[in-house]
Amino acid sequence: MSDLQEQFEAAVAASKNLPERPDNNTLLKLYALYKQGTSGDAAGERPGMADFIGRAKYDAWSALAGTSREEAMRQYVDLIDALKD
Repeated sequence: MSDLQEQFEAAVAASKNLPERPDNNTLLKLYALYKQGTSGDAAGERPGMADFIGRAKYDAWSALAGTSREEAMRQYVDLIDALKD
């Protein structure tokens, strides 16, 4: 397993023990970076208007289209590190 993969997995574990809950925009960013880092570009249909949360998550993820998995993992690790301070 690569060093980046190990750092990413450690950051995912650390995300569950942050000193305080991040704001909604930061949570969306974390979600999008996680999905991009694990699954690549957004796939499937955009959720309908009634699914506000699903739609916001999908939009945040699809905004990262074209970002490599490695870059998304790096950004996720950096964001978690910043939130731990």
